[in-house]
Amino acid sequence: MKKSQYSVLLYYKYVTVPDPELVRDQLRELCVKLQLKGRIIVADEGINGTVEGSETNTKKYIKEMEKIPFFKGISYKTSIGTGDAFPKLSVKYRTEVVTTKIKNVNPQKITGKYITADELHTWFEEKKEFYIVDMRNDYEYLSGYFENFIPSGIHNFYDLADVLPRIAHLKNKTVVTVCTGGIRCEKASGFLVSNGFKDVYQLKDGIVTYMEKYPNQHFKGKLYVFDNRLTIGFNTQSAEHEIVGSCMHCKNPCDSYVNCEYDMCHYHYICCTNCRDRETGLAFCKKICKQTYLKYQQPKRISI
Repeated sequence: MKKSQYSVLLYYKYVTVPDPELVRDQLRELCVKLQLKGRIIVADEGINGTVEGSETNTKKYIKEMEKIPFFKGISYKTSIGTGDAFPKLSVKYRTEVVTTKIKNVNPQKITGKYITADELHTWFEEKKEFYIVDMRNDYEYLSGYFENFIPSGIHNFYDLADVLPRIAHLKNKTVVTVCTGGIRCEKASGFLVSNGFKDVYQLKDGIVTYMEKYPNQHFKGKLYVFDNRLTIGFNTQSAEHEIVGSCMHCKNPCDSYVNCEYDMCHYHYICCTNCRDRETGLAFCKKICKQTYLKYQQPKRISI
């Protein structure tokens, strides 16, 4: 099968799921039948999934999901797959679809107002006063971001509460929260509302939908994704496309993510090919990581 014949589905829904562990088992069986790989979390509060398979089978998956009453009407974001975006299938039960350290954050009860990609684009074009707060993890917006965005400053979403002191001055301003597909903003926007923010919106269906409709307009660079593709872009060959990321070592334009090879570090960062270690061909974020890797971790050669 040609790689262009693969599709990746990104989707979520906050909804009360009766017997979520049984639903987990049923979805795992469905994915195996359709030869889909990826990650699905089924929780008491809803579902969050990213799966890859053939175009035909991902469409069949959507059709089967629509037959389940509490999953009916999910908005599926589709992007081009590679055939190896995920190494395996993982379908798990969790108490939350997105983990936070904050109690009683329930998007079914309180969340920000939705703003569509079209409406947000109009706001940009009309130069309306509003403030984009990027609720993604700090390493995600290194490769791509909205113009004049305010970074969350958090490394993991469960540290959401740490955002408050950084944007306290915006309580009476129009705030738009953004994230990859929208799921984190359901909780993030609701959290801001519950903490006294007066005019809070969330980008409906996430950054990926805006990028697809308005490639290289107001969102610059590529979108970080949590699979083997690492980043995705639209119309990346056009003159308007910019590489906004930069290699952590040489600062040259780059949007290729790597993990530091040293197991006790594994820092996730952008590194160009030229800045990989010349001796080993591997990526190390710091000299000490290379030194420790060579001393303790490097596979030992056995003399015969």
